[in-house]
Amino acid sequence: MAKNYDIALLYDFYGDLLTEKRRAVFEDYYDNDLSLSEIAANEGVSRQGIHDTLKKGEEQLRGLEAKLGLAARFRQISEKAEQIIALSKTIADRGDPAIAAAALQIKQTAEELKSLG
Repeated sequence: MAKNYDIALLYDFYGDLLTEKRRAVFEDYYDNDLSLSEIAANEGVSRQGIHDTLKKGEEQLRGLEAKLGLAARFRQISEKAEQIIALSKTIADRGDPAIAAAALQIKQTAEELKSLG
């Protein structure tokens, strides 16, 4: 499951850079949950050919991530935003209305930052 999430995240960032055929195979396999055999039958190629297409696409996505690091940066920003949200909740629970209002603004800003990804 984690592997599929990792590939899905890389696909979100770099999928447009894959060939049209690789994109179609990725979407059938990951989004439409088709088996290699089903995709092969639809495409009129062997199951091994679909397997190779997926593996080459995954390698290409990982290579792009190694060079550009956009997905890793997205994860870091999301994690930091989550930490800010958790801390703002702790601060808001202190009882002072002025501090609670400021903590709410911090929380909203962190949520907006997180949604940019």
